[in-house]
Amino acid sequence: MSLDLQSTLWQAADKLRNNLDAAEYKHVVLGLVFLKYVSDVFEDRRARLEATRDAGTDPESPGAYRAKGSFWVPPTARWASLEARAGAPGIGKRVDAAMAAIERDNPVLAGVLPRGYGRPGLDQRRLGELVALIGGIGLGEASGGSRDLLGHVYEYFLGQFASAEGKRGGQFYTPQCVVRLLAELLAPYEGRVFDPCCGSGGMFVSSETLVQAHGGRLEDIGVFGQESNPTTWRLARMNLAIRGIDGDLGPRWGDSLHHDHHADLRADYVLANPPFNDRDWGGDRLREDPRWRYGVPPVGNANFAWVQHIIHHLAPAGIAGIVLANGSMSSQQSGEGRIRRAIVEADLVDCMVALPGQLFHSTQIPVCLWVLARDKHGGRGVRGRAMRDRSTQTLFIDARKLGTMLDRVHRELTGDDLERIADAYHRWRGDAGAEYRDVPGFCRSVATAEIAAQRFVLTPGRYVGVEAAPATEGEAFEDEMARLRATLEEQLRAGKRLERSILEALSELGHGR
Repeated sequence: MSLDLQSTLWQAADKLRNNLDAAEYKHVVLGLVFLKYVSDVFEDRRARLEATRDAGTDPESPGAYRAKGSFWVPPTARWASLEARAGAPGIGKRVDAAMAAIERDNPVLAGVLPRGYGRPGLDQRRLGELVALIGGIGLGEASGGSRDLLGHVYEYFLGQFASAEGKRGGQFYTPQCVVRLLAELLAPYEGRVFDPCCGSGGMFVSSETLVQAHGGRLEDIGVFGQESNPTTWRLARMNLAIRGIDGDLGPRWGDSLHHDHHADLRADYVLANPPFNDRDWGGDRLREDPRWRYGVPPVGNANFAWVQHIIHHLAPAGIAGIVLANGSMSSQQSGEGRIRRAIVEADLVDCMVALPGQLFHSTQIPVCLWVLARDKHGGRGVRGRAMRDRSTQTLFIDARKLGTMLDRVHRELTGDDLERIADAYHRWRGDAGAEYRDVPGFCRSVATAEIAAQRFVLTPGRYVGVEAAPATEGEAFEDEMARLRATLEEQLRAGKRLERSILEALSELGHGR
């Protein structure tokens, strides 16, 4: 997506900044962008039908659009009709009527599109300006747009709104680089893909993009998801609709832990970013749940409830990628250590990836990726290549030093970073067509016995070792040792000076010896 288009879209959001908070205006703007997109695509299709009218095709027949996978947009909902009245009173009511008409004529969107454009709290003059501004953006194929372009528009807005909303933004947005990394690691080219806390649907969109990039067929994957927040659930359905993804997000929103809409699903791939360290997950009501095969998760932290819920939904040869807070790798509190031990001893942990901090808009704490596999004995991986037997082995990847700072508080993993991590995993798994080797300081294959000796702590830094220091070109060994010793002695002297300063400061405060 071009920078010009990005700036225009953010300018559109700014139109309402002083009138609404971020939690509200994101839906106002995203709803209008969606409406503009479906109208532009409709008009492109309509122009083609007009050109072939002599072939007996009626450009005003809804079936002619649905047959080509396009939405039918009734006359009152077309963007030109709205834009012509953008400056007139009642524009909000006209937008609400357009949303209702599109839902009525396109059942896949029933109950999805936002409303409330005509409410008293929304400045109608600014809304009219917003409609006019978005009207200048061409989103149809004739303007160089596509479903992929609109997906980027959504991703851009989701990222911007997550930043604006702080922690609340994390409820619906997982950074694109993290989503892409999960998709590259799991390579969900065919089968059932499940996300039990799907947010805005980013995991599904990334899976679809990956399949297309590698020449696969979208009809080879089935999408299943669930989301507990009703607004975010609707946003996910819009996101899938504009991509043409036929996903099953359940009959309505709902908490997957307590009201599992896909109880019988056994997925080939699970990609998930559950809420970090959720204390208020209602664990006291699920103490006897059959999903807790590896131990009852603590009431005060849902991390291992999500892990076991996901394992429960894995097919016999299924694989899962989960984003969790770093504490999940080492916590011994409230039985979490025992649960982690049981999962390791069941030989389910395929790979652990430590990620750098500052990747998320909702939190600056570092996170990790758990890759779990039901069957590590082999099977088929990328492009049907045979995977090697990884029984009683786990790959540890320490990626904390990777990434590029976008600003003072946000980091992003680059394409090269993603490739390096995914390549190490697929080489180790045996389906990359290239040999795997441990890289000190970055990745290492570790036997379960060694993990047991570390009390089943899964922090990659414990296992990968230290990166080899580059040799100083042209420096003799004796000279290098002398230089390093001098540096050490100076650091020790500085430490003593700092120690004296601290003791003196304590004495001045009346806490001397």
